[in-house]
Amino acid sequence: MTSSRTGKSPLLITCSTKRRIVTSLATDICISPLLIQFGAAHAAGFGISKHMRRGQKAPCMELSDSYAFVYNSQMDTLGGLLDAPRARGAFALRAVMSTPWSLRDLAGSPLTLIAGVAGKIWVEPDDGDPVQIGPGDIAVIRAPTHYNLAGSPAMPPQVVIHPGQHCCDLNGNSLHEVMMHGVRTWGNNAEGSTVFLVGAYEHLSDISDRLLRALPPVLSLTRADWESPLVALLCDEVVKDEPGQAAVLDRLLDLLLTAMLKAWFAKHDSSRPEWWRYQGDRIIERTLRIMHDKPATPWTMDTLALEVGASRASLARRFQQRVGESPMTFLRNWRMALAADLLCQPNETVSTVAEKVGYATPFAFSAAFKRVRGVSPQVHRAAAP
Repeated sequence: MTSSRTGKSPLLITCSTKRRIVTSLATDICISPLLIQFGAAHAAGFGISKHMRRGQKAPCMELSDSYAFVYNSQMDTLGGLLDAPRARGAFALRAVMSTPWSLRDLAGSPLTLIAGVAGKIWVEPDDGDPVQIGPGDIAVIRAPTHYNLAGSPAMPPQVVIHPGQHCCDLNGNSLHEVMMHGVRTWGNNAEGSTVFLVGAYEHLSDISDRLLRALPPVLSLTRADWESPLVALLCDEVVKDEPGQAAVLDRLLDLLLTAMLKAWFAKHDSSRPEWWRYQGDRIIERTLRIMHDKPATPWTMDTLALEVGASRASLARRFQQRVGESPMTFLRNWRMALAADLLCQPNETVSTVAEKVGYATPFAFSAAFKRVRGVSPQVHRAAAP
């Protein structure tokens, strides 16, 4: 498989090219300059593992807290409203198959990416038209959609993927050991001609509810639609077995998903959600920036309106129209997203996180966190990879 532009395999990426990829793509989708610096410095191996030992922070963490990975002070409405997904122990796999093959996916992951590397794959949702995925193409499937993946249309499944990514035959017998072929490599033939990547967000809390509501059950882009090097980069990284590699794959999956969704929404204007089509409202952009930059401030509708130079009623009405929810609901969900990241840091406590996201007491914070995320801060921390 060769690239039409360079004549080289898209999977062969030099260290200098990786640096350019990280820098240019991060800039394009509004990733923090701190992450750009970090990515450019370490892109050759995504070598963050030395900072992942307990009690240490990555360079960007020392300056910015975890949420600065995503937003900078010059973020636009698009960057904010995507609520940049943050994978936490996401499922990542390189699948290698030989025909005939077909999989039935019942895992129910909130969001799953299927990226083609070699050969053709058919995504066949229970409700909807089949989608063909070739090299460089990508599809995103949103829960609760169940679907088949196959080498050809209407092929009966031979393998069933259950919740937790457990694979079994049609009689319920585990196929894990039979189909694993090394580090994050799985399939019916280690030398198969069909290769694709699977990235699944396993936790509902890792994906913005507003984003999920804005997406159709299945969406896709062809390589011609966006010509991104990220699929090849993920293919290179997914098979590495190094300390901290899971965190590397989480961040790379976030970058791939965000870049893909940006390209998809730009291409499908009629499918864009309302909050996407109404960008350019400076009052709303300033409100979002203030909430992102100062989550610990005890904001009320009155203080937000005063800060952005609008009446309380006007701000509430415009924010609801553009964003799809009230300012205070958005602020609460944003604070909980930040808190979910911070709770995974070994040097943070429930008390320190509560203070950083604007709650006067750990008790009030814990109650709000459980109400929004469905689990207590302690349970969330214990489940962190």
